[in-house]
Amino acid sequence: MVITEYLSGFPAFLAHYVLAVLFLVIFGAIYTKITHHNEFALIRQGNTAAAISLAGSLIGFSLPLAASVEFSVSILDNTLWATVSLIVQIAIYYLARLIIDDLSGRIERQEISAGIWLGAVSITGGQLAAASMTT
Repeated sequence: MVITEYLSGFPAFLAHYVLAVLFLVIFGAIYTKITHHNEFALIRQGNTAAAISLAGSLIGFSLPLAASVEFSVSILDNTLWATVSLIVQIAIYYLARLIIDDLSGRIERQEISAGIWLGAVSITGGQLAAASMTT
């Protein structure tokens, strides 16, 4: 088999991968702007709760983002589902805040339980969103 046959899917791979990374960066920028705490400053200070919550949110977004790559039929389709995933993950953050009072304050005070809560809710919501994406 000729190498060009092996690499025939590379342009599509590259397009979907770049789009996914771009959406991950966009999500991270939006997410860190809407939270009432500064994740990166807190993480630099050694705040484990902030690291857990941010990691969970990124994983929670990457799960449906990966599903959107897998199940999309085009870049436009992928973009649409990535956008839906972003909106769902942001909504999950706001729902998590409704259930736990002063969630950002608790994370700032290094309450690990708050970080675990937000991270777990984010991953769970992302997994459900990913599973909901079918062909």
